[in-house]
Amino acid sequence: MDVLHAGHGLVESPRWHGGQLWFSDWIAGEIIAADGHGAAEVVVRHRSLPLCFDFLPDGRLVLVSNQQRALLVRGDDGELTTYADLSHLPPAGWNDIVVDARGNAYVNSPNFADLASGPPDGPVQPGLVALVTPDGAARVVAEDIAFPNGMAITPDGRTLVVADSYRHCLAGFDIADDGTLAARRVWADLGEAAPDGICADAEGAVWYADVPHRNCVRVCEGGEVLEVVELDRGGFACMLSDTELYVVAAHWPGAAAFTTFTDWDGQLLRTPVHIGRGGWPGN
Repeated sequence: MDVLHAGHGLVESPRWHGGQLWFSDWIAGEIIAADGHGAAEVVVRHRSLPLCFDFLPDGRLVLVSNQQRALLVRGDDGELTTYADLSHLPPAGWNDIVVDARGNAYVNSPNFADLASGPPDGPVQPGLVALVTPDGAARVVAEDIAFPNGMAITPDGRTLVVADSYRHCLAGFDIADDGTLAARRVWADLGEAAPDGICADAEGAVWYADVPHRNCVRVCEGGEVLEVVELDRGGFACMLSDTELYVVAAHWPGAAAFTTFTDWDGQLLRTPVHIGRGGWPGN
């Protein structure tokens, strides 16, 4: 794989937008836009962990701010203002976001406080997905997820796929006309894998990045492995352009050492693929 950028902190949330690959550095509190020739520009500075974002259909960047318990939108002047209030929803903190073609934003939360210890014991888990409609209204539309990570919407716009890291699977939900979710199922059983950030391709397969197994894997519905890209450090998330797979990767010290670790050496990587982007994020 080509190393496009190195020396970052914990890198996450890659998005293909406007012919560039955008990604966040959680440690620096930055969102960065990178072209294919090595040039990069910091476009947002905001201190919030995590620092996940996507793009609305009109091109505006919207990000998850746990600091403000809201979705924030970036205006033409670069300033961040409130897009949707999340303060009435469970308070444990938000994680990833994906926005569909209609402007519906799906935001997920592990919904437990002690991330180092993991979710509580028991068959029902606290993780959830909330729907934020274009009018700013927010409500919970899926529950019982052990640790929701990356999310992607298939090219037909009808299925939301959620990486459930601690259950080692990709969960699938049908998307109704009003944006609500139904018909939950295991979209792909991944064995011992721990899926983090994900993206869909034009054939409806899904790539997932895996931190402990240091790889990025393409699977179809049902879990058949189609391709594997090996990494030399943890794969946190991935994103497709029309011709390439981008991966953000870093050294991972474990959740207990997260606040004191400094040797992340976060990288933006790139490798050619035969099947390009499809669905959301990325369209």
